Amino acid sequence: MLTRRRLLLGLPVLAAVSCAQRSGTTLEQARRWDVLRVGISGERPYGYVNARGQVTGSQPEVARAVLARIGVGGLEAVQVRFDELIPGLLADQFDLITAGMMITAGRCAEVAFSRPDFVALPAFLVPEGNPRGIHTYGGVAQSGTTLAVLGGSVELLYARAAGVSEDQLKIADSQRSLFRDVVSGRVQAGALTAISLADELRRNPGLPVEITRPVEPTIDGRAIVPAAAFAARPGETDLLTAFDAELTALQASGEWLRIVEPFGLSAVNLPDPDLSTAELCAPM
Repeated sequence: MLTRRRLLLGLPVLAAVSCAQRSGTTLEQARRWDVLRVGISGERPYGYVNARGQVTGSQPEVARAVLARIGVGGLEAVQVRFDELIPGLLADQFDLITAGMMITAGRCAEVAFSRPDFVALPAFLVPEGNPRGIHTYGGVAQSGTTLAVLGGSVELLYARAAGVSEDQLKIADSQRSLFRDVVSGRVQAGALTAISLADELRRNPGLPVEITRPVEPTIDGRAIVPAAAFAARPGETDLLTAFDAELTALQASGEWLRIVEPFGLSAVNLPDPDLSTAELCAPM
């Protein structure tokens, strides 16, 4: 994990200065400076800053283990809103997204993904007792329920695909604000991965809300595998080739599971070894 000396939170000027001193491929730069710049969005447990000012989470920790195997000793982190991660990557504010970003065909047109890192189903945060009986995105659409989702998230994609209207949607700028919207009654439900919701609820016990069973998302009648990965700029072939080889080894050895278990992930979240990024990037 990282101390504040290695943490750049929302400071693109500092990142630009660092970039000006770099030459060669991103992997060559990272090996030369013994650090790689990563983007996080503050969503727990995937990538966030803890109470001690350290950057941690399942994806930064997995990235640290992988990068150590390919000759990079540390991370610098830039935190932005989730919907700013891809623009920030393409604008060279950081070199790798480590924020639990799901692979979708639309995102694959903009960035290059690693092999799948984990699979995580979405769920709904609802008032205690689930008074509207929300269990699916279609149910949200049909009931007229107002739904909070993160801007740029797959949950927003799933909701729109299920017919949830724009006036039913409340775009939240963070995991915490989504949670607050449901608790306060500003919206009647919120959608995130079941893992994210469980993490937030665990840290805020006693509130009059609950989490539904995980939902298997569909688009146009086709089941979607919600698999998250690390993302780099298109053309970062050497970085992703080296990264994928060591991530595959980490997953196969059991070390991946040891790293992610403290963050609420388990063997259930380990992707099938045959699940490919190319398959997940294919247009529907």
